[in-house]
Amino acid sequence: MAQSADAYDATLDAREIDGEPFGAIMDALTDLQSGETLLLINSFEPEPLYDVLEERGFTHETEQVDPEEFHIEIQHA
Repeated sequence: MAQSADAYDATLDAREIDGEPFGAIMDALTDLQSGETLLLINSFEPEPLYDVLEERGFTHETEQVDPEEFHIEIQHA
């Protein structure tokens, strides 16, 4: 998964969002077309998000790049 942020159709850094980022993540996913990929950057592994993604038809792959930085590649199936 070691791609540059430019390799994705959209990037969202949840660390820059004040408060709960769930709404911003869902908005970003709404904009994805079939086959497109969102790179979500977060300070922790968002395990509760994985079930929501699966229910909505998205696949994901997570990589921890630093102790407090996770990259979650989310693809619209």
